Amino acid sequence: MKRRRIHPARTPVDASVAVRIVAGIGTPHLADGFLAAMQQVLPLTFCTVFALGASGRVVTVSTASNYGDAAALTSERYIENRFDLLDPNMVWLSARKLPKQPQLWLSHQRADEVADPAYRAACYGDVGIRERSSVLLLLPGGQRAAVSFYRSLALPEFDEADFGLIAAHGALLAEATAAHSRGLVGAATSQQSSGIRPTEPRLLVLTVREREVIGHLLAGRTAKQAARALGVELSTVRTHQYRAFRRLGIGTLKALLLELGGR
Repeated sequence: MKRRRIHPARTPVDASVAVRIVAGIGTPHLADGFLAAMQQVLPLTFCTVFALGASGRVVTVSTASNYGDAAALTSERYIENRFDLLDPNMVWLSARKLPKQPQLWLSHQRADEVADPAYRAACYGDVGIRERSSVLLLLPGGQRAAVSFYRSLALPEFDEADFGLIAAHGALLAEATAAHSRGLVGAATSQQSSGIRPTEPRLLVLTVREREVIGHLLAGRTAKQAARALGVELSTVRTHQYRAFRRLGIGTLKALLLELGGR
C-alpha cells in the first residue's frame, strides 16, 4: 500500500471534465459523474465514494461501475462484512489526527497486497479487479472520505502518469465529495487558504439546471443546441446562463474557461 500527499495542481483541469465531476452533487449519481469524468482522461472500471460517519462507521456515499451493479454489490459486501476495519484507507483516515488545513492524499493498493482472503475475494477477485487508486480527504472539521478508482484485469496497471492525472483532479473530486456529503451545494468553496484551487469548485454554487446549461456551453454547444438537448426553450437556457454567470461573478463563457484553465 502506497500513499503520498497531493499538492495543488499546476495543470489546468479540462472544463468538460470539471463539469461532469460536479454534475452529480446532491443526486444519487455522484460516482457516475466521477467515473464518466475521469474516463475522459484514463481507463477505469469502478468508482466508489466512502466516508466516515459521525459514529466512526463507514458509509457508502455513491458507487458506479462500467458493468451492471457490480460496484454497488461489492460495496454492500464491504459494509456488511466490516471490511473497512481491514481497509488501509479507512484505518488510516480514522486514526489520522485532524489537520489544521484540509489535506488531500493519493493512495494505491493492488489486490495481491490484501492479506485477508475474504476481503480480497469480495472486493477484488470475485469482480475481476486488479487494483485501486484513491483520493483521500481530511478536513479540519472532522470529515474524512475516500474517492477510489478501480481497474479490472482487462486494463493495464496504473502507472505514474495515471497517478498524476488522478492527483491533478483530486482537489475538485474532494470538493465535490465534501459538498455532496454535507448536502450543501454551495458551501464547499470557502477554504481558499487550503491549497485547493478555488476556481473549479466555484461551479458548486450553481443549481443543477444551471450546471447542466453551463456544461453544454463548455462542451462547445450553442445556447440553441443546449436548449434542444435539454428539451427547453432557448429563453430558458438564456435565463439559466445569465443567472449562472451572475452567481459566478463573470460576464462571458470565455471568462469561465480562462478561470478553469488557471490564468
